[in-house]
This record gives sequence, structure tokens and C-alpha cells, in this order.
Amino acid sequence: MDDYRRARAYLSRAYRLNQRIDAKLEQLMQLRSLSQRCTVAFGGERVSHTRNVTSMENVIVKIVEAEKRLDAQIDRFVDLKEEIQQTIDVLPDPDCRLLLELRYLAMKRWMDVAGEMNISRTYAHILHEKALAMLETLLAERGVNADV
Repeated sequence: MDDYRRARAYLSRAYRLNQRIDAKLEQLMQLRSLSQRCTVAFGGERVSHTRNVTSMENVIVKIVEAEKRLDAQIDRFVDLKEEIQQTIDVLPDPDCRLLLELRYLAMKRWMDVAGEMNISRTYAHILHEKALAMLETLLAERGVNADV
């Protein structure tokens, strides 16, 4: 399995970046939820005549900053998927290309990849090894290091 470490690392970059984007989306939702808790109480007695406006401003600033960081990661994700797609497109076997696209760009489970390709899961894994071997050769020719 470690024979194709470089190819696996290369293809897995999009998946990992997607996970980081999902984590940032979750953090952003938590910030937005927190900002909704910082609302003014309507009705009832007033305890103070001054509101803590700066606290709400701080939350809004943090939300805007988180959105900017998220946008930057999404841009990197789109660029990375395009780079990986262009690399996959060079592989000579159309079945290997499709398998890698479904698994690493569409991020589908093995069961779904096999189903869409109308092949068994066992054959999907055999085809995956073949595709990784081709990709490993291509990356070695291009001088891509194993720590991509």
C-alpha cells in the first residue's frame, strides 16, 4: 500500500482541505449563533441605560474575519481540485480517470464509486491500485515530492 504514498498524498489534499472548510463553516455557524444570543432584551425592566454595543461589534468583526478566511480556503479548494483534475486527465485509462474523479474529487465512498461505475467493490480497489500506479509514475516524472 505504501508503494503509492506520493499519489495518495497528492490526491488526498482536496479531501483534507474540504474537511478544514467544513470545520470553518461549523465555527462560523457557532459565531453566528453566539451573535444571536447578544440581542437586546425587549420589554421588562431596564437594568442599565447603556447597551454593550462594542461586544456586538466584536462578534460581527469576528464573523466577517472568519468569512474572509473561509472564502480564501474555498478559493484554494477550487484551484486545488482543478489542478488535481488536470493531472487525472493526463492518465491514459478512462476507467482509472473516472474512478479517481469519483473517489477524490467527488469524494464518494467506495460503495458509491463501484455502483456508479457498475463494477464490484473488489474490482474498484484493483482499478484504484492501477490508477495509483499510473499517477505515481506521472508524479515522479514531474518531480512532485511525496509530502505534497
